[in-house]
Amino acid sequence: MPDALRLSGLRAGYGETVILEDVALALPERGSLAVLGRNGVGKTTLLATIMGHTTFHAGSIQANGRVIQQLPVYERNRLGIGYVPQGRDIFPSLSVEENLTVAARAGKRWTLERVYDLFPRLAERRHHRGNQISGGEQQMLAIGRALMGNPALLLMDEPLEGLAPIIVEALLKSLQRLMAEDQLAVILVEQHAKLALQVTEQALVMSRGRIIHHGPSRDLLADPERLGRLVVAQ
Repeated sequence: MPDALRLSGLRAGYGETVILEDVALALPERGSLAVLGRNGVGKTTLLATIMGHTTFHAGSIQANGRVIQQLPVYERNRLGIGYVPQGRDIFPSLSVEENLTVAARAGKRWTLERVYDLFPRLAERRHHRGNQISGGEQQMLAIGRALMGNPALLLMDEPLEGLAPIIVEALLKSLQRLMAEDQLAVILVEQHAKLALQVTEQALVMSRGRIIHHGPSRDLLADPERLGRLVVAQ
């Protein structure tokens, strides 16, 4: 069975500016990976490059065994890559339900009913517009919208950013359930390092566009001093 995602010698950025240097990783089917590091080290650029939003310079990106670095964004999405961007980017004038159905793609795994089961608050607010719900509910909506595309790989960029602790706790429980119940690989970029490590199997730490650590999440979680040293690495 091919990996859900495999990167080899990846070099990418914006125009002539190179942000990522020699990035390599393999994420197995149904695997989960936390991407950690300070602001500005390339975490968001990594997800954007996988999705096709940056300038590709060198290396290889494979999704489920298929080389995709030359494919446009919409083709990567059709191949099963879902993206939850930083800032959510929901449609403010559409209802919750319209935000979900506009992203629907044929598949047996994710339907409106299953998204509402994962996020009951969305079911309660299905007729509210996107700009009439809270930030936490907007984040649930952004995740639910990505799931409606029935992805095999889900990329999430700081889904806990700016949320109240009670909403963070609810989202983490939903993410744990999602990873346990669905045949889905997940990459989670997150500033809340300890929370991200609690819900993922593997973790990598980035510094200046390079990977400086890659290993089991539980090992970093059990060694907070080492985690602190890695995350503040220059």
